Amino acid sequence: MNYPKVVISKQGAAFLQRGQRWMYRNNLVSTEEACAGSPYASIVDPDGNFYGAGFYKGDSYIPVRILSLNPEQVFDEAFFRRRIQAAWDYRKVTERNNLSNCRIIFGDADFLPGLTVDRYNDVLVSQITTAGMERIKADIYAILLDVMGADGAKISGIYERNDVKARAKEGLELYKGPWNNADITTAQVIDENGLKLNVDIENGQKTGYFLDQKRNRLIIREASEGLRVLDCFTHTGGFALNAAKGKARQVTAVDVSGMALAEARANADLNGLKNVSFVQADVFDYLDQIHPGDYDLIILDPPAFTKDRRTVDHAYQGYRRINARAMNLLRSGGYLATCSCSRYMETELFEKMLKEAAQEAGVYLRQISVTQQNSDHPVLWTMDETSYLKFFFFQVCPKD
Repeated sequence: MNYPKVVISKQGAAFLQRGQRWMYRNNLVSTEEACAGSPYASIVDPDGNFYGAGFYKGDSYIPVRILSLNPEQVFDEAFFRRRIQAAWDYRKVTERNNLSNCRIIFGDADFLPGLTVDRYNDVLVSQITTAGMERIKADIYAILLDVMGADGAKISGIYERNDVKARAKEGLELYKGPWNNADITTAQVIDENGLKLNVDIENGQKTGYFLDQKRNRLIIREASEGLRVLDCFTHTGGFALNAAKGKARQVTAVDVSGMALAEARANADLNGLKNVSFVQADVFDYLDQIHPGDYDLIILDPPAFTKDRRTVDHAYQGYRRINARAMNLLRSGGYLATCSCSRYMETELFEKMLKEAAQEAGVYLRQISVTQQNSDHPVLWTMDETSYLKFFFFQVCPKD
């Protein structure tokens, strides 16, 4: 399709050749006059070589978000239906046991930039962060409901969580509420691997719940039998409740938020779990108050210590401090699950931090497993932005 052209620098072209699907404004050389009124544009280098086409917004930090590398591609209903069908088919394979509570579309990793869709039972929760996707959302929603409905998925409506700051960067309004005045129950109870969990899709974090740790929580459940477990930054109890369900001897769940702990207690009650207690405290302070050997397994799942490259060094020291402290507190031969949800704390840097923390604590780390975000949050290897969660599980061994 002959969409209006934007010309990118040679440097920008090299960036796109590596598989990046964003064209940054600092690589922009020029635009055709026709771009001014077009929702789409094609990217070419100064020699006219084609590098992709997609959503266009001239005043954005990311003027073009690539939808296709096919120069003949038309962005019509059939195109978006193929993309959505492929995303749904992928979840039917990778999330067949949790298909009623999973991420259905994960933006660029599903080749649908700016669109996130999560499912909680019969409700879809959407989040749109690009002007291009906002412009066609009614068509996208209709296709999504049709594709899922054809497979027997009964959806009562779509709830929009368009209250994220990223929208402001695209000049989009921030709001939340049911799309098309759908009658939606915003308080849902999902079943995650046999564990019932309350989800508040109107006020909860992200779209209501952190779906990306689903399989990592199972790792903890399977390892917890008979252990004394400390879950730091428990939020609504995801890891703590899985440890309790896994027959831990005792679980202590710590968080600074009283509201989050109230939800965690409600989740424990919902599942009849009695072997878990909840402590409202700053995690750093709590770790300074307990004694070495009190716990057999410590889980560190903090909120992102950094959301910006400029603060990575400060975050590094925070991660190092809390990990070294946890290593020192575990009983000899105990277990540590530690993670970071910040994409700016890259895997290599996180591993370096863990080695330094172990050196400081005077212990050896024996790796049990290393995982990332759940499979419904796929990682597109050519786009670092899609890879953010790192989950390390170790046995912490004494140096003797």
